[in-house]
Amino acid sequence: MANLSSESNGMTRKRPASKRRYLQLDVFADRPGAGNPLGVILDADGLDSARMQALAAWLNLSETVFFVPVTESAASYHVRIFTPRAELPFAGHPSVGAAWAATNSGLATPRNGELVQQCGAGLLPVRVDGDTYTVRSPRALRRDTMTPMLPASLAATAKPGCVPELWNNGPDWWLLEARDEASLRALQADASAIATQLEGGKAALFAFAKDANAGHQLVVRAFAPGVGVPEDPVTGSANALIGNLLDRHGRLPSNPYTSSQGRELGRDGKVQVRVDAEGDVWIGGEVQCVIEGSVQW
Repeated sequence: MANLSSESNGMTRKRPASKRRYLQLDVFADRPGAGNPLGVILDADGLDSARMQALAAWLNLSETVFFVPVTESAASYHVRIFTPRAELPFAGHPSVGAAWAATNSGLATPRNGELVQQCGAGLLPVRVDGDTYTVRSPRALRRDTMTPMLPASLAATAKPGCVPELWNNGPDWWLLEARDEASLRALQADASAIATQLEGGKAALFAFAKDANAGHQLVVRAFAPGVGVPEDPVTGSANALIGNLLDRHGRLPSNPYTSSQGRELGRDGKVQVRVDAEGDVWIGGEVQCVIEGSVQW
């Protein structure tokens, strides 16, 4: 909100809101328009949580990141991550995009191709290799909880015998394997039912792709109406959890592998997923800058 100042003529006039550097990036994209948009406020110092949340809601992107001063000596930079409705401790495409933004705006300089991101989930290592930015996901945890009743649209798409599993690497995601790529591509998900029947209003489905020549080994769709995102174009955190689940069951299609997400929304996102020797999952991809300017807030 703008402040008011008294003028010599006795009238009041609004001061302009603070101008802040703004980027809009396309993450997990080899060209503009192919991935998941991300809002980036490069100088958010002085914004409180309520104003960050209000701006994220106004921008109405799946996530917006805000660069704030570091509070950990080991951190290269510090971001807070907001959906239109809530703050997240970690999310994949904002973390990959933040690494690009920090590097290309001069906020941080990689050392031997490495950065350290500070966020709500703690300190996360980042690797920069040419045009590819890769972040290590927080350790995954499978939550012990009752199996929910699936919305009919998801149940009809699920692989026979599979039940949803609740996993967390910052945000919670219900993971459910689809019976095949075609059924997952054709799915018309009921966002209202997902929001009411699944804890947190989130679900991610995945299927191994049949066609090895398609340039990917996994197909993913992710729905999060509970946090204001009916379907996410490309989802780093869900892809990382899927990588964890498949690794623990010895079912990785390859290591590394490429996940395809977003075609149902007119995108063509590509997420590179790798499980290291310690069992940690790294997710990465390319980033495109689409908008560069400023916002007044």
